[in-house]
Amino acid sequence: MARNTSSIVKQSRREGYALHPKAHKVMVKRSAQPGQAASSRRRSKPSQYAIQLREKQKVKRLYGLLEKQFSKLMNEAAQSRGNSGAALLEYLERRLDNIIYRCGFAQSRQSARQLVSHGHFLLNGRRVDIPSQRLSPGDAVSLREHSKTTDYFKRLDEVSPAPAQTPAWLKVDRKKIAVTVSGQPSREDAEPDIKEQLIVEYYSR
Repeated sequence: MARNTSSIVKQSRREGYALHPKAHKVMVKRSAQPGQAASSRRRSKPSQYAIQLREKQKVKRLYGLLEKQFSKLMNEAAQSRGNSGAALLEYLERRLDNIIYRCGFAQSRQSARQLVSHGHFLLNGRRVDIPSQRLSPGDAVSLREHSKTTDYFKRLDEVSPAPAQTPAWLKVDRKKIAVTVSGQPSREDAEPDIKEQLIVEYYSR
């Protein structure tokens, strides 16, 4: 499975946005872009294209997609009815790895993607190892019986504490490590500081 192997902290500094929990502390101390000259050179006002590009890169890296995957998803969203930016975020939120993350079964989307890739979960009773699988209302995700004996899931409350709040469109059973999709995600379920219209404008050039 293709993936971006560069440092998530370096990616976060490049985008000026914490893409991973461990990047938050680093971002407070070193918010400048990577590179010795990045913090000292004089910067001109970014063009509209540059602003659109950075927003696209931020969201793409936040959800852990490569350019080809993200572009394909944007094309699908553009062909959907209604607001294409909102549709893009809905598709991203419905990814299996994101749902595992939103439920608190992993501390980050990167960790959730790894758990799914290793086949720890069942989708509607069948083993699944595709992180990009898009779920729909009625779909049920549960932990494989064999995976319940692993150290990670035995110590789940320690390694990945339950979130303060889970999305209303997901019914989570923390004890059984299971979740049922009960609805569709709304725009409010994604990060509020995402400017999806800039992404739509970028791909509409």
